[in-house]
Amino acid sequence: MQLNLIRTPLAAVEWVGRQTAQFGNEVGYASALLFESMYWLMLGHWRNQPVRISAVFKEAVEVGVRAIPIVCIACFATGTMLAMQGIHTLRQFGADSQVVVGIAYSVSREFAPLITGIFVAGRTGSAVAARIGTMTVSQEIDALRVIGVNPVRYLVAPLLIALMFTMPCLTVLANLVAMLGGALYCLAALGMPVEVFFDRSFAALTTDDLLGGIYKSIAFAMLIAIIGAVNGFQVKSGAEGVGRATTRSVVLCIVSIILADMLFTGFLSR
Repeated sequence: MQLNLIRTPLAAVEWVGRQTAQFGNEVGYASALLFESMYWLMLGHWRNQPVRISAVFKEAVEVGVRAIPIVCIACFATGTMLAMQGIHTLRQFGADSQVVVGIAYSVSREFAPLITGIFVAGRTGSAVAARIGTMTVSQEIDALRVIGVNPVRYLVAPLLIALMFTMPCLTVLANLVAMLGGALYCLAALGMPVEVFFDRSFAALTTDDLLGGIYKSIAFAMLIAIIGAVNGFQVKSGAEGVGRATTRSVVLCIVSIILADMLFTGFLSR
């Protein structure tokens, strides 16, 4: 009995220590991967190994253009739900017409970048982890190194720059679509014309509100690219390892995005 009581706390401490060490190793590896990607983006041309523009555009189409339908559907529904809840709440105080300002602030500051980040993470984070993980298992990564091609320059850098350009564009589009959803519901529930809704929204918003969402989207893009790549490069077994890395990548991307959004909100709200 005494041995069990002693072993249980020791096992718990050992588990915490192992998890902390693993977390530190992954953060260090992710930081090194981000630094190396930035290095190739800025200095690759001077080493005669530039990041190919065609690869950047290919990634931009895959992670940005093809994500437009799902992002638009999700943000339209979100704007409509915000209008429903806002009108229901404010009607008790006779201020249901003020729902416009609430929707504009909520969408531009929080929901547009957050929803865009989560859905892009679900699409891109899993795809990146699966692609790089499969290449790692099949030794394609080793083959790239043998022929003198840096895997980070070839795989990660184009994805990173593509996400950093397409995520802000998707966020701006998400803002407009979410406000359109709120405007159409306000038209049906309050008889407010769509142009009046947008006039009031643009009058209430400032440049800082829009830039805050764009800054968030850039940070989310970096998290999605690096977390997906880290999980892909760390695959060590076969199909089971690839599946595990894919699931882990999506979960970590979404959790990291939510935590980063909390930190950004706290910082930008001061």
